Amino acid sequence: MNSFSDKCYKILKTIPKGKVTTYKAIAQALNSKAYRAVGNAMNKNPRDTEIYPCHRVIKSNGKIGGYAHGTEAKIERLKSERVVVKNNKIDLNKFEFK
Repeated sequence: MNSFSDKCYKILKTIPKGKVTTYKAIAQALNSKAYRAVGNAMNKNPRDTEIYPCHRVIKSNGKIGGYAHGTEAKIERLKSERVVVKNNKIDLNKFEFK
């Protein structure tokens, strides 16, 4: 099956460690404006987070956004990949994967 969520996960797999993307960027890559639907897909990710690293998806303003395992867990996972998080925000100029 090739659902909207599956298409999101396919894009998600391409984001390398140490980089992030945004809900908006994933939606745009799918020729959609369904940013919230992307967030919902990330939240409901049934797969191993090492294969589908939802923690690497943030808001387009650089803020962390939600995470099924909690915001602190998301920040810790990002920091473990050497992504700098300051005041719950990430510098997209430095860490965004395009």
